[in-house]
Amino acid sequence: MNNHPGALQVAVVGHTNTGKTSLLRTLTRDVNFGEVADAPGTTKQVQGAQVKLEGTSVMLLFDTPGIEDSMGLLDYLEQLAGSGDRLDGPERLRLFLQGPEASGRYEQEASVLRKLLGCQAGLYVIDVREPVLAKHKDELVILASCGRPLLPILNFVASTASRVTQWRDTLSRLGLHICVEFDSVSPPLDGEETLYRTLSIVLPSHQSVLSGLQLQSTKQKVARRDAGLTLIAGLLIDLAALRTPSSTVPELLEQAIVLQQALVRQREQACVQALLALFQFSPDDYLSQPLPLSEGSLSVDLFNPEALKDLGVHTGGGLGVGMIAGAVADVLSAGLTLGTGMLIGAAAGGAALGVGKFGTLMLSHIRGFRELTVADEILQFVRLRQGQLLEALERRGHASVEKIEVAEKTAAIKSAPIALPKSLLSARAHPEWSTLGDRFQDGPARQKAILALVEEDVLKADE
Repeated sequence: MNNHPGALQVAVVGHTNTGKTSLLRTLTRDVNFGEVADAPGTTKQVQGAQVKLEGTSVMLLFDTPGIEDSMGLLDYLEQLAGSGDRLDGPERLRLFLQGPEASGRYEQEASVLRKLLGCQAGLYVIDVREPVLAKHKDELVILASCGRPLLPILNFVASTASRVTQWRDTLSRLGLHICVEFDSVSPPLDGEETLYRTLSIVLPSHQSVLSGLQLQSTKQKVARRDAGLTLIAGLLIDLAALRTPSSTVPELLEQAIVLQQALVRQREQACVQALLALFQFSPDDYLSQPLPLSEGSLSVDLFNPEALKDLGVHTGGGLGVGMIAGAVADVLSAGLTLGTGMLIGAAAGGAALGVGKFGTLMLSHIRGFRELTVADEILQFVRLRQGQLLEALERRGHASVEKIEVAEKTAAIKSAPIALPKSLLSARAHPEWSTLGDRFQDGPARQKAILALVEEDVLKADE
């Protein structure tokens, strides 16, 4: 880990069980780094992690064991200071590290101090849920004597038990006026950028690297959101364009519904897996809940307006799509419900009726052929649920051990439906846009529809 010449080296230090490893997991986006547990002394030895800028390691972060006996160690260091020569902080610590206590009673503390002395700076992680005690103050005095810039990180600030004000006051009394609030379980959206920007204040000689990391973090955040929106837009297009052949025979219709429900659920689950991978989380981080499709949420849709246009049926002069469909059905079945005169009159009034492809479709319809499509409310529910998942992933730290759970809001959708975006309405008329069907053809039109959904950011609930 030390074979990266020129890289900024930063030690992550602090009391036992304050979230040091959690912080590194979040900064490196690595859920497998170190070991995280709600128990003291989880980290027993120094571990390193790389932070890369455009593929090059520019910063090394070292996770260190927790300091457990700061009060005893400070008393011992004060005894060393009174033994003769006047020693400054680093000199006194080096004298301690050369002595027997560094490999005995204070071995864990010695490994922390040795690493901090070998780095350019330290991040002092504080669990602000804990009250400020004498041991914390002694710990800060010891760490400050290393002569390295020390940036306090106020962790777990989102907790209702947070004592941020008390900790800020204590840090100021000890001369540490600059600190960063960063919750490693639920970090703020600009948390990384704020940390790098603040660290550049205490390390001006490394400002260019830290500014680069700050800009990179911003770009990566935007890129992840765009990629996430693209994944979800592709899912919605697939579902909106999906058509499953069926029949009016009850048994066959039921089989088709079950098949389509399975396709919809599998496709949504594939999108979930892709989103988790995009944000570098594992499938175990998500509490999976199947789509609630059991209440007849799939519908029959043969007369979609966009589909009629695509088939050559043009309406005008006040003649509705349903009337045209009925008229064509009458003609094809030799019926006279509307009458030939009404049909001819409607055409003369501005409706040009093309009955080629549409006529074939209607004849199949009369013979009992059906195509099932995914209901609007299911598209809206998937849209809402995937949007909630995306936002949860954006705000989730890689140290979180709680599973991601997305709230169910089917009742809200039924009571206050939201109009579908135009791109999804258009997809209804293009079964070849769905990767789930046997007519799939990827092309510019499908990609344009996906891009339109991304640009609209259709996951926003108020749109």
